[in-house]
Amino acid sequence: MNLETLTISEARRALDAKEYSALELTNAYLSEIAEKNPEIHAYLEVWEKTAREEAKKADDMIARGESQPLTGIPIAVKDNILIEGRIASSASKMLENYRASYDATVIKKLKEQGTVFLGRTNMDEFAMGSSTENSAYGPSKNPIDLKRVPGGSSGGSAAAVAGGMALAALGSDTGGSIRQPASLTGLVGLKPTYGAVSRFGLIAMGSSLDQIGPLTKTIEDAQIIFEAIRGNDKNDSTSLPDSSRSDLGNTKGRTLKIGIPRAFLAKGVDPDVLVNFEKVLAHLAQEGYEIKDIDLPSLPSALAVYYIVMPAESSTNLARFDGIRYGLSVPALAIQEVYAKTRGQGFGPEVRRRILVGTFVLSSGYADAYYRKALAVREIIRADFARAFESVDAVVMPTCPAPAFTFGEKSNPLAMYAEDIFSVPANLAGVPAISVPMGTVVRDGVNLPVGSQIVASHGNEETLFKIGHDVEGE
Repeated sequence: MNLETLTISEARRALDAKEYSALELTNAYLSEIAEKNPEIHAYLEVWEKTAREEAKKADDMIARGESQPLTGIPIAVKDNILIEGRIASSASKMLENYRASYDATVIKKLKEQGTVFLGRTNMDEFAMGSSTENSAYGPSKNPIDLKRVPGGSSGGSAAAVAGGMALAALGSDTGGSIRQPASLTGLVGLKPTYGAVSRFGLIAMGSSLDQIGPLTKTIEDAQIIFEAIRGNDKNDSTSLPDSSRSDLGNTKGRTLKIGIPRAFLAKGVDPDVLVNFEKVLAHLAQEGYEIKDIDLPSLPSALAVYYIVMPAESSTNLARFDGIRYGLSVPALAIQEVYAKTRGQGFGPEVRRRILVGTFVLSSGYADAYYRKALAVREIIRADFARAFESVDAVVMPTCPAPAFTFGEKSNPLAMYAEDIFSVPANLAGVPAISVPMGTVVRDGVNLPVGSQIVASHGNEETLFKIGHDVEGE
């Protein structure tokens, strides 16, 4: 088996044909992890013993003819998704020793299929970052060029898959945290429609923005995992009813239209990234798609809106980590000192920065000037997308303005935030989006992958998969 190119669909066929066992497949990945992880640092913890036990159970399921799409498939899990009895630290010192008391709904669904869990992956602390440099346990490295970041906040998950240390991985996407690392490591990364996948058991960052999704090598694999984890969940009040799913059937027999927001792409994109993007559009035109320019006038405001709404929700969600209820607790003589010392020592610089911004924009006298105006513009962004989808089936743009950057290159927080310029609009609008590899560009003599992002209407992941397959076939 070639772990660098192996896909879920290929492994499924081989496992069911008894070409190798789930235990052999799992051992192969554990060997790769033992060899590569000390340098790449994709995993914070590897679950060797239980992974082998799960693989044996999967082999029993296959032997009984009870095989499902993900039976015996070894995957990695981002460190902010709860697995009962396992540490879920969100790559923070605050939750360094916190063990989950229940399974996230996505984990429960995967366990029912007989999936093998290899370990928990590194990430930006509490999912705040675009490079995994903000992890309390040190950064992960991009397997394609170890001098460069794998993206974030799901950088460990991306590095695990791109480095051949997992067949696929789960990440979470608040403003691009699945799609951006997918673009920087040459993977497929899916952010589902908000509410399509349960958030129950995901450590919250921005509750109106977060979504769990897969990082895989192919569109087909992303679709397999999405189908396994999607669905209504009574434990999640934001979970959509199963009837909300759109039907691609209405696009059959007609030309699909793709909208390009040219004005939005005019500034800030590296020229060679744009060259690759134009090649993708030319290929889609050859495949029979109609390419048309569209106007999404609110998109330039999306980044500013995101960096008001997200810190506001983050500061509220992280208020629970006070040194009293659970997590880190630093002793002090007065309760106010416990709060201050615990949060000062338990949170890293970027988390503290976003808590301060979020608290400020929610404070009396400033909520009207910042937070409520941001919510109003967010509604305009949603309306702009809805209007666009009346005339096109999907909106396509680069996932990121540039390929993977070197460690420390984006030390200015504003430069780091600008990496999210193309990914945050989909989260603000709640629509599904996927990053698909679109070739490479050269930096310092290294071919670095870049991705194209496809955005579809609410509940219409099927359109993403269809167009994604055609981009993949370029």
